[in-house]
Amino acid sequence: MGLEEYKGVYIYAQQVDNKISSIAFELIGKAKELAADLGTDVTAVLLGSNVKGLADELAEYGADKVIVVDDPELETYRTEPYAHALASVINEYKPEIMLVGATAIGRDLGPTVSARVQTGLTADCTVLEIGDFPLNPTPGQEQKHNQLLMTRPAFGGNTIATIACPDNRPQMATVRPGVMQKLPREEGRKAEVIEYNPGFTPNNRYVEILNVVKAVGSVKNIMDAKILVSGGRGVGSKENFAILEELAEVLGGMVSCSRAVVENGWLPQDYQVGQTGKTVRPNVYFAIGISGAIQHVAGMEEADIIVAINKDEDAPIFDVADYGLVGDLNKIVPQLTAALKAELGK
Repeated sequence: MGLEEYKGVYIYAQQVDNKISSIAFELIGKAKELAADLGTDVTAVLLGSNVKGLADELAEYGADKVIVVDDPELETYRTEPYAHALASVINEYKPEIMLVGATAIGRDLGPTVSARVQTGLTADCTVLEIGDFPLNPTPGQEQKHNQLLMTRPAFGGNTIATIACPDNRPQMATVRPGVMQKLPREEGRKAEVIEYNPGFTPNNRYVEILNVVKAVGSVKNIMDAKILVSGGRGVGSKENFAILEELAEVLGGMVSCSRAVVENGWLPQDYQVGQTGKTVRPNVYFAIGISGAIQHVAGMEEADIIVAINKDEDAPIFDVADYGLVGDLNKIVPQLTAALKAELGK
């Protein structure tokens, strides 16, 4: 089997409880860019039970084809049947590129499938593009064209690695949620829907789910917020986050934080922004008492407007901020909140 027989950019369209996860639409958006560079199309792979009706939604977000594997064995995510289904699709249809979201499910499914189809996988990518590999011509080494260049932070975010898989197909990557941009929804757009089922034979790797208990929590998703008021170690204490919450309330936004805040137990990890937290793209991002380490900046640098408040005028956060205020956040934030209340009539 030659590498030239592998065609198309495929994405795994994750669904949970018959609702498509937002990462699927983000992957389609990036896949369309890659497919345009390669002169090919985008296929979404949808696995589940009674999920064929979700294909139209994938089409409206840009998928040209949707391969549906619909089987009762896929009703709830389990590694073995899902890995069998996705690996079977890859072996049957031979995609050149296969993208999976770096979600809890994707981090389990992606590596399992890549091992079964005997290819490599680059985890937790933040940039994907088509280019040459090696990046620069090297004497004695063939430079291959139209390769998927997969970029991800390495060594705790202190360096950036660009990885390729020139000798195996498909080229596989898991992609961080919130990093890629989904396309605007095109109502009524249709895709070719292909129904495929490799058949399932339960074995001793098929775990039996006895019960599913869904936790009811009040945690909001910071990735959906248009305005984020984020605090770091410089806020000083859990109690001090009250002034950030008041500012967020006035602006109709949400509070988020850096890794140091989570480590100190001031806020749950659900509110953490950064390389080991969530990647966000709000309209406005307040970085209050945050030094601006690269691990944090990686999760918020795509915000439209960044406002930094820090007493250290040399803090790295000011290098990425659109507006910066040097001073005591305990004085600045309450004054800013009061001014906004007066301006907005609250």
